[in-house]
Amino acid sequence: MKTSRRSFLRHAALAAGVAALSPRSEAQTPGANDDIRLAVIGFHSRGKDHIKELNEIKGARITALCDVDRDVLDWGVAEFRKKGREVEAYTDIRQLLESKNVDAVTIATPNHWHALAAIWSIQAGKDVYLEKPVSHTVWEGRRIVAAARQHNKIVQTGTQSRSSEGLREAVEWVRQGNLGKIKVSRGLCYKPRPSIGKTSSPLPIPASVDYDLWSGPAPVVPPHRSKFHYDWHWFWSYGDGDIGNQGIHEMDVARWFLGEPALSPRVLTVGGRFGYVDDGETPNTLFSIHDYERAPLIMEVRGLPARAGAKEMDAYEGATIGVVVDCEGGYVVVPDYRSAKAFSPDGKLIKSFEGASSHFENFLKAVRSRKETDLHAPILDGHLSSALCHTSNISYRVGQTQPAAAVREDLKSNTAASATLARMTEHLAANGVNLESTPLHLGLHLQMDPASEQFTAPLQANVFLSRVYRVPFVVT
Repeated sequence: MKTSRRSFLRHAALAAGVAALSPRSEAQTPGANDDIRLAVIGFHSRGKDHIKELNEIKGARITALCDVDRDVLDWGVAEFRKKGREVEAYTDIRQLLESKNVDAVTIATPNHWHALAAIWSIQAGKDVYLEKPVSHTVWEGRRIVAAARQHNKIVQTGTQSRSSEGLREAVEWVRQGNLGKIKVSRGLCYKPRPSIGKTSSPLPIPASVDYDLWSGPAPVVPPHRSKFHYDWHWFWSYGDGDIGNQGIHEMDVARWFLGEPALSPRVLTVGGRFGYVDDGETPNTLFSIHDYERAPLIMEVRGLPARAGAKEMDAYEGATIGVVVDCEGGYVVVPDYRSAKAFSPDGKLIKSFEGASSHFENFLKAVRSRKETDLHAPILDGHLSSALCHTSNISYRVGQTQPAAAVREDLKSNTAASATLARMTEHLAANGVNLESTPLHLGLHLQMDPASEQFTAPLQANVFLSRVYRVPFVVT
C-alpha cells in the first residue's frame, strides 16, 4: 500500500506541475542545488554528533528527529527551535518513515535496533547512514546488504576512518608491497571500562522512555544497569561488548589493510570479564584470531588499566586504540582515525600519512550521484567488519573456562596467538587478576564457509548467527 500511495502521489503531482510536493524517488533525487532532507534516529549519544556535523554541511537539512526517550526528543526539538528552525518529532520510527519531508536517515540507536531500523528505512524509500556495528548478528547484516541492493538505496557505514585520505594512502602503500608481505594485522582497543555495578534487583525504567519501543527486537526485561542509555553495550541482548563498540573501527581498518573481501574461515577468541564482579555480560578483556590465508587478523580488547591503580592504558607499538600491521620489512601504526606511520624493523620512521574528510559529506555525495561506488564505507564492508566482531563473540560464547595452562597448551602451535596470550596474561597479572580463581574463557575453534557465512564446525555455533525476534520487530 505504501508503494502504491507513493506512486499515485508522484504521478498526480507531476501531472499537476507540482512535483516538489511528492515524495522523492530515484528519479527525483536532490540536484546540485537542492537540500537533502534528513532525519536523525536516536540522538542521546552519538546521534548528537550526527546533528552537529550535518548542520555544518551545505545542502544538508535536518527536517525530523526520532527518539524513544521523550525527554531527549523534546530537548532536540528545543535546540532547533532556539536557532529558528522547526523539525518534525517522532518517538516511533514507523511514523517517521511515513514522512514526505525526509529523503535520508541517519541511525544511531542501540546496536540491537540497527538492522531493523535500516531495513525499514530502505523499504520506505530512504537512503541510510548507519552507525557501527551495522548489525547485531551476522545474518541480519547480510539482510541489510540485500535490502540495499533490492531497493537501490545508498547505505553508508559509520566507520569514518574509511574517509581518511591518510589511511587510504597507507593501505594502498602497504598493499603495493613497500614493506613486503603482511605477517599480522592487529587491531587494538585498550579503552578504560570500569565496573557498571552489581544490582540486587531490577532498576526502574526512566519514565520518559517508551520501553517497548526501546526494546524493539529484544525481549522486554527489566534493566540491571544504572546508566540506562549507555551500559546496554555490555549485555548480549542489546550490545556486542567493546569489540563491537569501539573495536569495530579497528577491526575494519585491520581487514582493510589485508584486503579480505569475506569472513574468515577460522576464528578463535580467548578472554573474560576480569577485575570486578558486576552485572555486565560481555568480556572486558579478550583477543580474537581470524585465521585468513593471507595473514592472521588479531583483535585485542582491554578494559583494565596498564596496572592496578593506574590511570593510563597499555600500549602496543605506541598505540592504545588503533591498528598495527606487522610486515616482513617493517610495520605500520595507525593511532587514530586520520593518520598512519610506517617504520623500519628497527623502529625508524619511513613514511607518514595524514588527512581526513567528512564521512557525512561522502554519504551525501553518493546520495546525489546514486553511485554506491562513491561511498567510502558501503554497507557490504560494514557488514563484513561487523560480522567479524560477531563471530569473535560467538567463539567466546560457545566456549568455556579453562585453566591458564590448558589455554597455553591449546594455542602453543600458533606463534602469534601464544605471544598475544602471554602479553594478555601479563596485563591481567599487573591488575591483580588471579587466573586460578577467575580462569580464562577459551572459545571454541570455529570453522566457517565464507561464501555461505555458515559455520561448518561445530554446527551448534550457527544458532548464534541470528536471533529470535519479538513481533512485530522482526528482521526478514
